[in-house]
Amino acid sequence: MDITVEVTEKGDSQGVAILMHFGSTLPVMSPLPPADPRLFAHDPRRRWSEAPAPDGWRELHPALARAQARTSLRAAPDARATQVSEALPGEALERLADEGEWAWVRTPHDGYLGWVRQQEVGPAWAPELTVTALRAHAYAEPRVSALIVAELCRGARLSRGAGERVTEDHRCWQPVTLPDGQAAWVQEVILAKVDVSDPATFALSLLGAPYVWGGRSAWGLDCSGLTQLAYAACGAALPRDADQQEAALQRVAVPQRGDLAFFPGHVGLMLDGRRMVHANATAMAVSVDTLGEGDYGGRLLASLRGYGRWPT
Repeated sequence: MDITVEVTEKGDSQGVAILMHFGSTLPVMSPLPPADPRLFAHDPRRRWSEAPAPDGWRELHPALARAQARTSLRAAPDARATQVSEALPGEALERLADEGEWAWVRTPHDGYLGWVRQQEVGPAWAPELTVTALRAHAYAEPRVSALIVAELCRGARLSRGAGERVTEDHRCWQPVTLPDGQAAWVQEVILAKVDVSDPATFALSLLGAPYVWGGRSAWGLDCSGLTQLAYAACGAALPRDADQQEAALQRVAVPQRGDLAFFPGHVGLMLDGRRMVHANATAMAVSVDTLGEGDYGGRLLASLRGYGRWPT
């Protein structure tokens, strides 16, 4: 007997997690463990599992690694499989297993599992630099007209490169080593410390950023990617998906700025008692909408499940 799973919204059910491991059809070979399969590596088809593994199964032990660029985590080892999350350039990974040209990995900051191409995974490292700009580029030489060699984003990790800083037309350039080992140059402004105390203000800085299912950066992100990124900017670690975030926060009846609003398969960040900033798959961009206002706002309010607040 086969169980066919259909998923319409990310984070609304265990379907995303099941698809991550088995594709759209799951052969019933072994019961899944009670742990969340988006976070706990257990694959009956391949007979792989984290400890404790059943007898006769391969027990998986994570090895530290890194993402060599902005890397899609996919639901299955297939380039056509759904992107379920994203690893940022230089971000730490845990490598669990390999299959052909693919590696099964976890992003340690939120424990999320997915498949990436092996060529996108590098050895573990200890980068000294963190990109704070929402979007940025690395260059082959220390000048703005030089060849762009990499796309970067907030949270990307780099190492200091060989050589000295260069000042060019009042611009300060830092030599860096990219996560894939390539030498490059970035302007120091993209590494400048940015103090963020309000997740709502940070989320508003991403207005107009494109909606991308599974995305986690200003180059493209989904609803829970936006809220996770906004909270991370304030030093608070949210889980990856909307339902996980809902379970992690304290329920409140009356929202205030910075609270999250939850809907079936969707999450937004409240600006006040009614307005919400969210990565909007209808507008295909980060937008601000008012609960109960207009046709779209009315549909949002009708489907509202409640509000969550970071524990104080």
